[in-house]
Amino acid sequence: MTDHHGERPHEVRAFFGPRAAGWDDKFPDDGPAYAAGVAELGLRRGERVLDAGCGTGRALPALREAVGPQGTVLGADLTPEMLAAAVRAGRDRCAPLLLADVTRLPLPDAALDAVFAAGLISHLPYPEAGFAELARVVRPGGRLALFHPIGRAALAARKGRAVTPDDLRAEPNLRPLLARCGWELIRYEDRDARYLALAVRRG
Repeated sequence: MTDHHGERPHEVRAFFGPRAAGWDDKFPDDGPAYAAGVAELGLRRGERVLDAGCGTGRALPALREAVGPQGTVLGADLTPEMLAAAVRAGRDRCAPLLLADVTRLPLPDAALDAVFAAGLISHLPYPEAGFAELARVVRPGGRLALFHPIGRAALAARKGRAVTPDDLRAEPNLRPLLARCGWELIRYEDRDARYLALAVRRG
């Protein structure tokens, strides 16, 4: 069964690959928004966190700052060019970078305390498989932050589209989807300046 919201891995790579080199130049002012989004995870020193679909790694410095030198930060992305751009920006100094599909992560069960995922939902070919895999690698009580530096309406307007009721990021769609995958949505925020959905791993 295909999901029209997502893209297959080769489509994701085809989209992001050619755009990787100029990605950070296109959104130069997103750094503080990412840092504020990371802060919502409430990370503690020494914790283990994954940036799922890390792209050029804009969240990695804030994640590293949050968990400190004794913590673990990983960045995973499907697109080699995005990871190469993260290395050029020096963000591989904050975290090891994995070329990996978030629906098949090379991590053991319950290996993480938290996952940060910016702009991930719309690029998951099979959202249920993606969220179930993230649940697998997070310990019970661990956290998931789904983030975007602008809200759904602002993002749709930027692309010349309208927000549609079947958007997976809408709370009535997202809450049951997460619940089926082992997550409980505990906070939802969708305003022009930020999209944030915070969930806790049940267990």
